[in-house]
Amino acid sequence: MSSPTEQALTSEADIAIREKLKSPRYRKYVLGMLVVVYAFNFLDRQIVTILAEPIKNDLGLNDTQIGLMTGLAFALFYTVLGIPLARLADRSNRVSIITAALVVWSGMTALCGMAQNFTQMLAARIGVGVGEAGCSPPAHSLIADYYPANQRASALSIYALGIPIGSILGLLAGGWIAEFYGWRMAFFVVGLPGIALAFAVKMTIREPIRGMSDPASSRATEQLPLIATMLHLLKNRTLMHIAMGGALTSFVGYGLGQWLPAYFIRIHEMGIAETATYFGLVLGVASAVGTFLGGTLADKLSKRDVRFYAWLPAVGVLVAFPFYVAAMMSDNPYIAIAILIVPSTLNSLWLGPSFGTIQNLAPTRMRAMASALMLFILNIIGLGLGPFLVGVLSDLLSGTFGIDSLRYAILIATVAYFWAGAHFVMAGKTIRQDLEAAQRAADAA
Repeated sequence: MSSPTEQALTSEADIAIREKLKSPRYRKYVLGMLVVVYAFNFLDRQIVTILAEPIKNDLGLNDTQIGLMTGLAFALFYTVLGIPLARLADRSNRVSIITAALVVWSGMTALCGMAQNFTQMLAARIGVGVGEAGCSPPAHSLIADYYPANQRASALSIYALGIPIGSILGLLAGGWIAEFYGWRMAFFVVGLPGIALAFAVKMTIREPIRGMSDPASSRATEQLPLIATMLHLLKNRTLMHIAMGGALTSFVGYGLGQWLPAYFIRIHEMGIAETATYFGLVLGVASAVGTFLGGTLADKLSKRDVRFYAWLPAVGVLVAFPFYVAAMMSDNPYIAIAILIVPSTLNSLWLGPSFGTIQNLAPTRMRAMASALMLFILNIIGLGLGPFLVGVLSDLLSGTFGIDSLRYAILIATVAYFWAGAHFVMAGKTIRQDLEAAQRAADAA
């Protein structure tokens, strides 16, 4: 048994650690590191977008196989494994989970460069999905512990900058490396550095106390059984409408993100490096601006009315639709890319407000699971079906429209924005009541 003096020293050490973790400087460092991790997540996920055409030609694939490889098969493993990994993250060391996940998906990305046929490439991409399943749910939970409720949409929108940053790097690295050294080398170059990053994450990020940035009364002490946790989350109307709105927005986003580079290469006869540059620097930056503005504006506007957390995403997706139609109907590739800047900004506004709201609605010990449930719905519909169904539509329409089949497949996919907007509008009708109920439940705990 330790002496009173030793206990006092231990207590003082714990207090010192807590104060360090709460310091603005350190939590910014943690957020910055998680942005880098998420950028690697999307770099390794999205590099196949710009490499789709050379992979297709080299391995003799069709559009349906490309869509399956980049969408449905990847998403099934990514989303299904996200649930047990989130469950683990709600009771175990989240930093360790992220570290292990980063090693797995980085290694599997490098293995993509060794694939000799569709089956091998599909297996490697599934491996990437398995690893990436351990990234966002524990990262969201960490951010919710480091940042208080009124700053979470902004913090999570900054974390979500990993999406455009990773996509930009994936497009540029993939396009230019493939142009000069082939698509296989591109996978090696972007995959292996993630293993070194995993070491830095493990050595420098500290696991925070659960509910560190919440009022003491709202810090849960135990985790509910899995079924009870799932039922608690599924019956929340706002959470479900936001999840469906995000899923349908992602259906368009992933579908277009996968196929627009191939569209410009195939129909407008742009080179792979040129396409990568325009999509990375122009549309990637526009998406980053929209992602950052979404969380920042939502946190500011929510001081007047919390319904802006749902209204802002609704406006973004509904206004984006006509710009996509105009871009796809343009015969000039450079005019089309210029038009795409607007919807690329608008369709990114939903990320910060949506994930911030999810974290504010969920009890402390359900936060990783809430993100996993959101990501499950979002990625099965968005990542799983978006690229796959656009590819299927392109193949089905090819007999009638020839090379233009991809143009019309993309146009059909964008109609889902109206459905997405409807869900965000519905979330706006219940968000105030559900957030108040969540706060009352926390106060009564």
